[in-house]
Amino acid sequence: MDTSTSSIPPARAGEYQQRGDYHREPDPSWRYYPVYVEKLARVRAYLDRVPAAQARILDVGCGEGLLVEEYRKQGRDIQGLDLHYSSPFVTRGDITQLPWEPGSFDLVLALDVIEHLGYATQAQAFSELARVLKPGGRALVSLPNLAHFASRLAFLFAGRLLRTSQAERHPGDRPIAEYLELIKDSGFEVLSRRGVFPTFPLISALTWFAPARSLPLHRLLNATLAWPGFCFLNLLELRKRA
Repeated sequence: MDTSTSSIPPARAGEYQQRGDYHREPDPSWRYYPVYVEKLARVRAYLDRVPAAQARILDVGCGEGLLVEEYRKQGRDIQGLDLHYSSPFVTRGDITQLPWEPGSFDLVLALDVIEHLGYATQAQAFSELARVLKPGGRALVSLPNLAHFASRLAFLFAGRLLRTSQAERHPGDRPIAEYLELIKDSGFEVLSRRGVFPTFPLISALTWFAPARSLPLHRLLNATLAWPGFCFLNLLELRKRA
């Protein structure tokens, strides 16, 4: 595989036109910073366990293609797709209309993508992920959970849920139980499910005011008390049913 870097400049739109390649060197003051760091660590650990010779990988909604470039340099057969970004290794395209034939990939990644879609198109996105996978192929998906612990407390005491982002950014915000139903109806079975960032009051306040300083506490809680239903983010390994 050709792993050389190309001189063709990337094309940016949407948030990447406004913010640049902000995932490459994330700002430690970004409130999502500790969750992003933990998510990437788990995704890298997962990919490192995938046999290189046996997997053709697609990263859907990959943004700047950080993981795509990283693992291509290791000789992996991986390519990316994003609605707002293109480069030599990232195709500009829509998750609801993937430009590949059925059964093209062994593994697909969809990390913090589905929540950016409206409710009416989320099922189509999961179906497209299943379509481009081989029978028995795997998907690694991260999904924010509208019913995280702090959100439940807010509903109990104030009668409202705490969204995982602004409505215009996450129009398809859902409780994780609803996502699990969509996944089941799209031809997948859940092999594993792990939580990231249980939004207990102390860690939530520290994350809001000092994201980088909260990293050690995040690591502790993510390792010990991250029950997925109470967590801000869920990371799921799925398998396409034969």
